[in-house]
Amino acid sequence: MAHEEQESRRSKVVVETPTSRREVTQTDAVRGPDRGGISGATVGVIAVGAIALVTIIVLLLMNNQANEDINANLAAQAAQQPPQTIVQQPAPQQQPPVIIQQPAPAQAPIIITQPAATGGSTSSGSNDSAIEMEIDRRINIDPTYSTLGLTVTVIDGKATVMGTVKSDSLKSQVEKMIRSVKGVKDIDNQLTVSG
Repeated sequence: MAHEEQESRRSKVVVETPTSRREVTQTDAVRGPDRGGISGATVGVIAVGAIALVTIIVLLLMNNQANEDINANLAAQAAQQPPQTIVQQPAPQQQPPVIIQQPAPAQAPIIITQPAATGGSTSSGSNDSAIEMEIDRRINIDPTYSTLGLTVTVIDGKATVMGTVKSDSLKSQVEKMIRSVKGVKDIDNQLTVSG
C-alpha cells in the first residue's frame, strides 16, 4: 500500500426496541491513491523520452562510424593510385609553301615547297603513335614497369620517358626496353631515381 492511503471510519449505531437493545458497530475503510508520488502518465512520458534519446545517440554513433569508414576508404584509394602527369607537346607545325615567281613571261611559275623543319614526313605522325602504343603495351604487360606510372611520348621517332623509378639499374632497364622497340631512333630519358 505504498501508493495508497487508507482512511477508516467507525460508526456506532444503537438500536432499541421494547424488548431488547442492540449495538451495531460498523467500520468503513476507504482507500484512495497517494497524491505525493509520480503518476503513471508521468512515468510513461519519461520512459518514451529516454527511449527516444537513446535511439538518437545510437543513430549518431552509427552515422559517425559510417563516415569514418568512407573517409578511410577514400584515403586508402588515394594512397593506392599513383599521381599521373600528362604532358602535352605541341604538334610540329608545317611552314606554308614559298612561291617564287620568275619575271620571264615565257616560263610558268615555279613552286618550291620547303621541307618540314624536323625533317619528318606526314606519315611519321602515324608511325609515332604506333611506336608509342607498342611501348605502352610493353610497359603494361611487364609487372615491373606497370606499377611505376611511366609516361612515354614519341615525336619523329624520339621517345621521351618520364616518371620515377627506385634505382639506376631500373632506369637503364626501362631505357633498354624502349630502345628495343622498332622505329625508336632516340630516347630522352627523364626518369628520376628516388631511394
